[in-house]
Amino acid sequence: SRFLNKACIVQDPQLDLSSDGEATDPWRLCTVDQVEELKALLKVVPIWLTGVVLAINISQTSFPVLQANTMDRHIGSSFEIPAASFGIFIVISGILWIVLYDCLILPVASKLTGKPVHFSTKQRMGFGLVLSFLSVLVVAVVEGVRRNIAITEGYSDDPKGVIPMSAVWLLPQNCITGFAEALNAIGQNEFYISEFPRSMSSIAASLIGLGMGVGNLLASFLMNTIDNLTKREGQESWISSNINKGHYDYYYLILAGFSLVNMLCYIVCSRAYGPCKGEEEEMKEEEDP
Repeated sequence: SRFLNKACIVQDPQLDLSSDGEATDPWRLCTVDQVEELKALLKVVPIWLTGVVLAINISQTSFPVLQANTMDRHIGSSFEIPAASFGIFIVISGILWIVLYDCLILPVASKLTGKPVHFSTKQRMGFGLVLSFLSVLVVAVVEGVRRNIAITEGYSDDPKGVIPMSAVWLLPQNCITGFAEALNAIGQNEFYISEFPRSMSSIAASLIGLGMGVGNLLASFLMNTIDNLTKREGQESWISSNINKGHYDYYYLILAGFSLVNMLCYIVCSRAYGPCKGEEEEMKEEEDP
């Protein structure tokens, strides 16, 4: 980052500065604050990119609806959960995690250890990425079982046929996704706010939304790419509209592979980043008697 410092060095006062001391050309001479803001932004980009992969997993919203349509969604004899309503369990589990984290997990952990326990923002982001990996892995396993049952029951050509498998099996993947989103998103938000100067607070607040947008675009690109590659030579696409003939389980295994690589990249980037602001002071306080 030393070469960025050259942007705020006055080479020729007569050419670079006006009579009132301001830069004559802002593109040639920057203030120290502007350089430091750019450094702060570039420093968090690798960690921000790991959140984009999580956004790819979260943006897979259409397939779970198709999946739920083929499963038994009855609770009792009369009530049937709409297929599109299963996504609400992601929201519920996310809210539940926030409540449990503040009201149960931290107090119990602090009581067991005998000292205040607090997970850092980077630790929470990392846990979120781990859970995101587990969620797509669970989707792949459940879909593999669902597809085998559908074929065994003779529903290969009937993607709307309801198989003898309860839609309750979809709850684990939704709950894990909700936990992952709550951990990583809140951790990201706190991380950016703590690492950026106050003048960049608006950028800190918008980075998560930007990551979700990029993740949605990449998810569409990935789906189109896999669709084009797997339907060559007249074969059925992995992401066919007939989910009983497609192989969505393979598709989610690919997402799991990306998520695993993303986890490893996050570990490397997190260690390279070093301690966050405020963590160094806490470490010194713990070392002092």
